[in-house]
Amino acid sequence: MVSYRNAVAADAPAVMEFWATAAEDSHRPPDSTDAVLRLIARDPQALILAMDNDHVVGSIIVGWDGWRCHLYRLAVAPTHRRQGIGRELVARAEASFASYGGTRADAMVLDDNTQAHRVWSTAGYAPQPEWSRWVKPL
Repeated sequence: MVSYRNAVAADAPAVMEFWATAAEDSHRPPDSTDAVLRLIARDPQALILAMDNDHVVGSIIVGWDGWRCHLYRLAVAPTHRRQGIGRELVARAEASFASYGGTRADAMVLDDNTQAHRVWSTAGYAPQPEWSRWVKPL
């Protein structure tokens, strides 16, 4: 049975191992255990995990900057897909946003990750063609 909880510092290595097998990594800077630890230290509610016993089988990062709601790193283990885990992670993230007073959420989704497009579309999200994301590596 899958359960859901916020990540703690001790989860960081397992999250990295999970993302290596379950998350799309093209076109993004490399993640690191230190980055996951900084995220958890800064906002202990930002990283929601789906757990099957002691194994991470899903994740979503809930970003709230006091103005906008942002979703990152929605991933579900290949062995656990099509069981509603992604939908539940998104619902939990949206519930967090509602409790903060958020009014609109955006999701970072790679253009070529067509499998993710179906998940986000089913959850009610759609691309916003009049916007482009501008980035600068730091």
